[in-house]
Amino acid sequence: MVVSSPSQMGSFLFVFSLLLVLASGFHRNLPFVPFDEGYTHLFGNDNLLVHKDGKSVHLTLDESTGSGFVSQDLYLHGFFSASIKLPSDYTAGVVVAFYMSNGDIFEKNHDEIDFEFLGNIRGKNWRIQTNIYGNGSTSVGREERYNLWFDPSDDFHHYSILWTDSQIIFYVDNTPIREVKRTESMRGDFPSKPMSLYATIWDGSNWATNGGKYRVNYKYAPFVTKFSDFILHGCAVDPIEQTSSRCDTTQASIPTSVSPSQRSKMDNFRRKYMTYSYCYDQVRYKVPPSECVINPLEAERLKVYDPVRFGGGRRRHGKHHHRTSRSTTDAI
Repeated sequence: MVVSSPSQMGSFLFVFSLLLVLASGFHRNLPFVPFDEGYTHLFGNDNLLVHKDGKSVHLTLDESTGSGFVSQDLYLHGFFSASIKLPSDYTAGVVVAFYMSNGDIFEKNHDEIDFEFLGNIRGKNWRIQTNIYGNGSTSVGREERYNLWFDPSDDFHHYSILWTDSQIIFYVDNTPIREVKRTESMRGDFPSKPMSLYATIWDGSNWATNGGKYRVNYKYAPFVTKFSDFILHGCAVDPIEQTSSRCDTTQASIPTSVSPSQRSKMDNFRRKYMTYSYCYDQVRYKVPPSECVINPLEAERLKVYDPVRFGGGRRRHGKHHHRTSRSTTDAI
């Protein structure tokens, strides 16, 4: 890496120090940020409720509106986390999102890193979807979906995003569940511009549960999701100049990927709980996107969930549904 300015040096050193923190397991001790110091109201009027202690927030979806909040700063790389408790009971069509985006600045070439929680009919669990976009590459969905080993509506659980210039790692309760490494072939498809952090709850009836088969039923409203334990440990940038204004410049030597023990946990999670990966979707992609590394065992496991889609049988065309300022393919 060639460092050509003090701001780039600060960002470079920040990333190295951050990875050392994570590799050492000390990220659990990163400071929590009070809501009013790190975030601001995005939409939803009274459907966003900040607790008196200033450390937790309730977001509500009802027939009138959803709700959401956004970070006060833009960030170029960092570690971003929150504890989240999802709505219970019948939640079909409900989407809770914890994600990074710059769609308000770059309307046609935005970047995005997504955690999306997809509600379900009574008796079936919430599912997680992760996704990334770079430079407006919404035509190449990079979704993965998973079940969980717990009920995310029973209690709070930690969901985290690590974003550096070379990799993105998604964590659930400090266990990495997905690693996206930047490759030369991805070019601008890897998120590379400063982003804000968002949290929202909204009506995704058209796609979120079985491709829109089950819609939000407001008989079960209000749907309330709870956020706390906010971590915004990132390199903040000036929104106009887009240069680093705050970076931790602690120098350290660090590993450049997840540790062997973390990788073992990640492999175990994916083996047990991953239900969809774009890399194996032969309906959407006759040839997998160039960054995909095909694991034959992973491919074989996914056939259980959809023999046609993952087994190379008769192909059918998928539909694409778009959201305001964001986009995704049907949840399968």
